[in-house]
Amino acid sequence: MATILVVDDEMGIRELLSEILSDEGHAVEVAENAQHARDYRLRQAPDLVLLDIWMPDTDGVSLLKEWGAQGLLTMPVIMMSGHATIDTAVEATKIGALNFLEKPIALQKLLKAVEQGLARGSAAAPVAGAVAVKAPVPANATTVAAAVALPVLAADAVATSTAATQAASISFDIPLRDARDAFERAYFEYHLARENGSMTRVAEKTGLERTHLYRKLKQLGVDLSKNKGE
Repeated sequence: MATILVVDDEMGIRELLSEILSDEGHAVEVAENAQHARDYRLRQAPDLVLLDIWMPDTDGVSLLKEWGAQGLLTMPVIMMSGHATIDTAVEATKIGALNFLEKPIALQKLLKAVEQGLARGSAAAPVAGAVAVKAPVPANATTVAAAVALPVLAADAVATSTAATQAASISFDIPLRDARDAFERAYFEYHLARENGSMTRVAEKTGLERTHLYRKLKQLGVDLSKNKGE
């Protein structure tokens, strides 16, 4: 789990990004302006920052320059804007921004950018000059790996078995609409169980927008609470 700081003066954007990233298992902190972001960065360094360019007090590019000048730009930063020009995006990248996302932000682009940013941050984590020491590989490494993989395989097996049982129990003697609803219910419950209740991943796997997915699940009477991961 990573700690991601979302800096944006629009409450709707902060709430949406927080919901999506929390759904992915990340810890999300928010700042409504540059000053709040400064204060947070002085207390700790997040694993990733999503930084809006246009803000009322200090714009994101200026804040990026400040962090760079103060030696605080130690984490990947992804810039966001709905009005920035190509020159602005290029300038931010030259200063040290890892990526640039144009609003409205597409879900797939957001998740891909976050994944790449966290991967870049992890790769840069070792302190300069430190010597990497390879840990010895235990003789039973294969057994350990298999033991770790078993719960995941078991969860998939349970989800598949449950879905198959539900699908097989659908009666052919009911109206087509009822049969279709029963199948769709089993279909979505299968994906919810397999993705541990992550609405973002279920939306991705089923090809539906999150808002449409929520409405569909509510219409079908799917209980989301029992599928939500801890």
